[in-house]
Formats: sequence, C-alpha cells, structure tokens
Amino acid sequence: MAQAVSSGVTNGAGVIPVKTGDFFVCDIFDASPKDDLGTMEHPIFSLSTRPDRRILEYTHNGVAVQVTPSVKGRATIHDKDILIYCISQLMAAVNAGRAISRRLTLKAHDLMLATGRDTSGDGYTRLREAFERLAGTRITTNLTTGGVETTRGFGLIESWEIVRKAKGGRMVSVMVTLSEWLFRAVESKSVLTLSRDYFSLRKPLERRIYELCRKHCGRQPEWRVSVATLHKKAGSAAPLRVFRAAMRKMIAEGKLPDYDLLEEPSDLITVSRRGQVVADLDAPVLKPETFDTARALRPGTDVYALEAQWRSFWAESGKPRLQSADKAFLGWVKSAQSSV
Repeated sequence: MAQAVSSGVTNGAGVIPVKTGDFFVCDIFDASPKDDLGTMEHPIFSLSTRPDRRILEYTHNGVAVQVTPSVKGRATIHDKDILIYCISQLMAAVNAGRAISRRLTLKAHDLMLATGRDTSGDGYTRLREAFERLAGTRITTNLTTGGVETTRGFGLIESWEIVRKAKGGRMVSVMVTLSEWLFRAVESKSVLTLSRDYFSLRKPLERRIYELCRKHCGRQPEWRVSVATLHKKAGSAAPLRVFRAAMRKMIAEGKLPDYDLLEEPSDLITVSRRGQVVADLDAPVLKPETFDTARALRPGTDVYALEAQWRSFWAESGKPRLQSADKAFLGWVKSAQSSV
C-alpha cells in the first residue's frame, strides 16, 4: 500500500527505517507476472552471461534507443526479474483499487521465490549485483510510455537501498525507486501478463524470444517474422548465422511457454499459440486505415500491441456485439490516452 512515512515500517521482525515520503509495500502474494511493453518491444537488456560494457544503439520504426552500461556492465535479462516483480506487485494493487507509488519496499526473499531465484547466500549476492546493474544502466530514448513521448536519459531504477539486513549480513528488505518512465507504463497499464513458466527459462535468448512472442503474437493465432528482424529485435550480439542456429535449436527443443515456433522458407519464423486449433471467429476485424488513425492518436506506440490490449479488453467484457469495431477500437485508444 502507499503510505506516508515518518519513522519506519513494521515488517514482522522489527521496524525498517525509511526516509520520509510515499512508498508502496510489496505484500501481494502470488501476483501475476507482468512486463512492460516498452522493454518487451526493444532490446534494452543484455543477453550476455558476462559483463556487457558495450553501448547499444538501436533504431526501429522511428524509435531510437541508446543503452549505456556502467563499469559493472549492462543490466541483463535475468536482472529484469526485479522489474517484473515490482511491476507485478504494482499492477495487482491497481487492480485491487489500492494506491501505488514508484518507491517500493520489498522483501528480498519474497522476490527471489516469486522469480525462481536461488535463495542461498550466493543468490543474495547476485541479487545485489543485479540492483547495481539496473541502477547503473542508462537509457536515452524517445520511446513512448503511457501515451507520452519524451527524449530523455534515465536509469531503469532511480535508486535502491538495503533497509534491513539479517545478522549474517544478507539483505532482508530493500527500498527501490523505479524510473518515472517505467512507473508511467504501470499507471497507463502498458503491460502484459507473462506465463509463470517464464522464470524457468534459464537461457537469456529463450527469455527474450518468449517476450517477443508474447508481445507480438499475444492472443493472436500467429505472428510471422523474418530471422533478420527477430535477430535485431532480440538484441543478440551473435552473428546472424549463429543466431539462426540457436533459433533452430530452440524450435527443436520446444521449451517456450504457450508458443510454438516453426521455421519456414524465405528465412521466416512463424510463432503460433500452442493448442489453438482455430481462430476466434467472433473476434472483431479492423481495417488497415484504422491502424493509421491509431498511429496518429498515439505516435511512437506499437498499434498492434494496442490492438492486442483492446481485444483482451473486449473479450474480458463478455465479447459484446460491436456495430463498428473500428470506431470501438479508436474510442478505446482515445480513452486510454486521455486517462494518462
């Protein structure tokens, strides 16, 4: 919950001293994993298992992203677990009607359990290193979040601090302040639910490909993409031929949650939802010009991601009959924009 703090927070074993201000306590058990659309779409995180100190320059469909690591290296796809946990907690609170803040207090052990991390002493050391990389990685981008496009530089998290340690020196409770950029994504609900099996994927490339499948295929029957485009969107530093071989291995193993991959002629990959035999015949179909109008309303935003969110909203509303699907979609886009 969001609270005004003057001295400390009672947290079972004692009082955690915190600075004066508003904060949110991560206390929602079994919150559904949520990921923000911006970092799902663009390769912010390193896929390397070694310190990655290269500056990433990425441009796609009018969006420019520069990611500058600290001396400790760029934040990794496994470091992102922390952000997913924070976003998941905040979205669960929003859905429950609770007040939120971009300043969060969390229990390290809860975070590690929720994301399938090792809870040994080494696990706590790696968690601290992840916080350091997240805070040290700087992003400069014009990427839109919550319908607002800005060109600015920021860290993935603004700050973090261990506010209580166990006798052995392990962190118990941590205070994290998310960047305004990420918090805006939560406020505008620019997030998608992940499979809980996401955290069981140990290879960085598997996690990144699942993110892209979840965002671009979503609940659609399929998504087709060239290997070259997938290589770029994944942010892989491997040569294209090595990436292609890794994709073939991934296809053969079939470990991705919810999605199947198929290699097709002309160097294409088709992603399909596992177990989906036929498309939803009741699903509304939008005209191509409707997407052009949506782009004008939300410049810099992935309109197909908006379409996926709207379809989910429509399905969760009981699949009401629409006189004009195009007008309904654009009305929803305008409503979402005005609520930012």
